[in-house]
Amino acid sequence: MFKQRLISGIILVIIAFVTLYYGGFLTFGVVAAISLIGNYELLRVIRQEKSALAVASYTAGILYYALLLLELNRLILPLVLLFLVVLLAIYVFTFPKYEISHVAISFFGLFYVTIMLSYIYQIRMLDNGGFKVTLLFLAAWGNDTLAYCAGRLFGKHKMSPVLSPKKTIEGAVGGVVGAGLLGALYGLICNYFITETFNMVLGFALLCAIGGLISIIGDLAASAIKRNYEVKDYGTLIPGHGGILDRFDSIIIIAPIIYYLLTMVIAIG
Repeated sequence: MFKQRLISGIILVIIAFVTLYYGGFLTFGVVAAISLIGNYELLRVIRQEKSALAVASYTAGILYYALLLLELNRLILPLVLLFLVVLLAIYVFTFPKYEISHVAISFFGLFYVTIMLSYIYQIRMLDNGGFKVTLLFLAAWGNDTLAYCAGRLFGKHKMSPVLSPKKTIEGAVGGVVGAGLLGALYGLICNYFITETFNMVLGFALLCAIGGLISIIGDLAASAIKRNYEVKDYGTLIPGHGGILDRFDSIIIIAPIIYYLLTMVIAIG
């Protein structure tokens, strides 16, 4: 199991590196694909992945990415409103085939998976985006790894005993501090390759620390959804890791936050 997980992890890192290094249509295509797969995984949890609600959700996701690619952001809100109307139409005209919870999760999926994951691409499209998008993985995966180490060494107080008995407050603190230190080190390295209007050592440290803290919520939220529906993993796409949502649960929630924090930091200079 460990060998399978290690091999899958190495392959995943290589794919992520190549995808984010080249940027452009490659990054756009891969992010769009994992978003749609992730949405499919979420809808499969409620056993609606092949329903009319799912078709509407996938279609809205494709249209969203088309608007993003064409830079027609002003049409995104109208698309979301239309999507809600379509979901409600399916709900009422097929009543009582679907429950309102199915409608709510179908709508939630567009935001939680499709739109929030798209910020990986949007960060990559910023100036020096190839360097900045790395912050997502330092914050999420760095925090996860260092929190595990800190928890094993110092963990005594349970953070969420019912939802995740193995996570501790000491581990969480270690993960956040560790993510911040990784960000500072990365900022120091980036000083030799790119130029920004802000202090990258301090800026990247804060971004990674904040991202690491919020990633804990993303991780626990994804676990809570699985617990509610009594499933172990969202999928089997990544051997040893589960599905897209199992691997990107932390990145989903921090991608838009880091994007907007970056734009604020850049604007302030």
